Amino acid sequence: MLASRDAEPLRWVRVKVWDGWVRLFHWALVALVAFSWWTAQTGRTGWHMLSGHAILALLLWRIAWGLVGSETARFSRFLRSPRAALRHLRTLWTGLPKTGMREAETLGHNPAGGWMVVAMLALLLAQVATGLFADDEELYRGPFADWIGFEASQRVTGWHQSLSDILLAAIGVHLLAIALYRLRLGRNLVGPMITGTVLLPSGSHGAAQPPRMAPAARAAALLAAAAGLAGALWRFGGQP
Repeated sequence: MLASRDAEPLRWVRVKVWDGWVRLFHWALVALVAFSWWTAQTGRTGWHMLSGHAILALLLWRIAWGLVGSETARFSRFLRSPRAALRHLRTLWTGLPKTGMREAETLGHNPAGGWMVVAMLALLLAQVATGLFADDEELYRGPFADWIGFEASQRVTGWHQSLSDILLAAIGVHLLAIALYRLRLGRNLVGPMITGTVLLPSGSHGAAQPPRMAPAARAAALLAAAAGLAGALWRFGGQP
């Protein structure tokens, strides 16, 4: 049987899925985490503390943006049940056709990725918090180390160092997942975090009703507030 001449080829449209603020947060956090690791390894204490406060400002902003930001950035959008996350992880081994992913999994974080976002935010917050109270007796002394006493500060220092190793392991898992997602499912997760857009079938729900983006003024106001809080903490801790 001959194919119908009226059959139309599948058309793709480009849909905005990540706002510029989320992308700025993501790459700024990547740079600052790498910078913090380097300053810790080379004993640049002042820069390390400044980087930690900058990371804190970004984390405070991302938490707020996860509540009132763009649709794909909201926790309520991408946090699903652990069962859904495990079910999605199985697709990394079984594979799916490039056009076979459920619509909800093509727009924003997938079910497993959503929990990875929360885990990374929690690890980074714990890393920053312990750094504020840490004291290694040599190069580094957190701005609030005196508040909890020497012995407690020493314990917190150990936690800070251990969390650094856990964070590096989590980053490794994150990069591995990105690679598997590309190889097994044919999905490029890095590109959309650079361009902010994805390609979807023209007749899909996501193409017809793209995610809502929050106003830029709201993002700027939240970032200013987060930076102000981190800066106040820096000054309150006695930093110059």
